[in-house]
Formats: sequence, C-alpha cells, structure tokens
Amino acid sequence: MTTPRDRSETETSRKPDNVCARDLDVLDARILRVLQDHADLSNVKLSNRVGLTPAPCLRRVRKLERSGHIRGYHAKLDAKMLGFDVVGFVFVSLHSQAHDDFIAFEKQVIYWPIVRECYALHGETDFVLKCVARNLAHFQRFITEALLKLPNIKSIKSAPAVRISKEDPVCP
Repeated sequence: MTTPRDRSETETSRKPDNVCARDLDVLDARILRVLQDHADLSNVKLSNRVGLTPAPCLRRVRKLERSGHIRGYHAKLDAKMLGFDVVGFVFVSLHSQAHDDFIAFEKQVIYWPIVRECYALHGETDFVLKCVARNLAHFQRFITEALLKLPNIKSIKSAPAVRISKEDPVCP
C-alpha cells in the first residue's frame, strides 16, 4: 500500500539525474541540508528527519549522488589535534597565464598534501592556496622548497592565519 509520503516522493522524482539546484524540490533540499550536518546518519534516521519512508529516501539520495549534488561524504577532522597548527594562504602569480601553464600548475598542486584547497583567480593573483602545516617552519619550507622551485612562478605572497573566525564547509 502506498502512503501519502511515498506518493509525494514518486510524483516529484520524475526528473533527469542531471537536475540543477532550481529543479530540486523541498524534500531534496531537506535531504541535502541534513546530510551536510550529519553525513553519518543511517538511511532510516535520515528518512525520519526528512519525512519520508526509507526506500524513497534512499532513491532520492542515490539520485542526488548520481547528479553530482552530493560529491562525497567526509569526516571533519580537528587539524590541531592531528598536529597541524598552521593554516596559511599562499597567493601565487605566474609569469605566463597561458592555458597550458595554468593546467601544469594545477596538476602540480594535486601532489602536495599540504595544499588543501586551490582556487584560480581573475586579477593580479593567479591562484590562492589554502595550506595546512605542522608549524611555521613547515609552511615556509613548502614555499621555498616546492613552490619557488617551479619554473613559471612570478611572485608569491604568503599569509599565515592568526585565527579562524568562521569555518563552514556547508553550502547555504
């Protein structure tokens, strides 16, 4: 027998797997909101929180995964407790902004575990790197022994963070 909760799920789930944000309904948005804060919830607990029965909830989660709305599940670790006391930002300018030079830099960044995030920018600075290091000496060694040895580096500015005022990895 179909319950009203099941019926509502079925009626709103007839969208292709490549739906964009504007195509998400209230239940999809609710699922995303709950999973951002509690990615470790079982499907049964998730379904209870969003107002669906487990089977339709799981179908929606799988659809959101396939469409790319959910890219993965992560545990939020405490970097300081793991011995990483410094968060620092490095602003990198390249001599050449040719496409191949940008790609070469991005490919190199992948191999540096100290770099947690890398953003290509418009303007004077080409890239900003968010780094997590054990201490200031570790951060400085990365800059001098890895970054400055790359052939296309024009300039580097670094800024170790004094404190983290806001750290919110979820989408609004």
